Amino acid sequence: MQKYYAEIFGTFILLFSGAGAIVTNQVSNGTVTHVGIALVFGLVVTAIIYAIGEISGAHINPAVTIAFWVGGRFPGKQVLPYIVCQVIGALAACLLLRVIFPGLDNYGMTRPAGSDLQSLILEGVLTWMLMFVVLCVSTGAKETGILAGVAIGAVIALEAMFAGPICGASMNPARSLAPALVSNNLQSLWLYLVGPTAGAILAVPSLWLVRNNHNSKMTETTEEPVQG
Repeated sequence: MQKYYAEIFGTFILLFSGAGAIVTNQVSNGTVTHVGIALVFGLVVTAIIYAIGEISGAHINPAVTIAFWVGGRFPGKQVLPYIVCQVIGALAACLLLRVIFPGLDNYGMTRPAGSDLQSLILEGVLTWMLMFVVLCVSTGAKETGILAGVAIGAVIALEAMFAGPICGASMNPARSLAPALVSNNLQSLWLYLVGPTAGAILAVPSLWLVRNNHNSKMTETTEEPVQG
């Protein structure tokens, strides 16, 4: 059960910090800034990886969990429990933000600034880039190692910086689902469920093209992961 609690708490921290930065930016008339929000997301993911990477792998993202499973690194029986835990953590964070900041119409939602197709493609490519890096630096289905947190956090920050104003740079279905539900606005939500999931899955064969297929597929076991 430890890994499930870790995913709940990790995703809670991600949304409370990231969506919280968006909310704080709203109520403070832009004090945090777009760059600040991007850095918050990157830094908090880095911290979470170092905090719970050895316990649950620090997926904190349904698309990452699904991609690890598709790549043969994660057992199928744990996919749904991981996703449920991630959604629970994300919802709890956004509900708490609503309690702290009542009366807002946006609790960290991701929405397309242009066309739906534009944001769908962007979310797919952004998540493909993120998952490719995750697969390269992770051990099995565990985002662990000295540089894993830095590499993954940096990718999230830089992608949020350049693509956030257009598509929101979600790259995480739970990160978009929870704020949409709490804000009572499901418009265009499907973009942030389909795009990131498809992009993460496409990263798996991309890795196989640049690495030995046998070595890149590491089935998750119940043993402690080897530090990368």
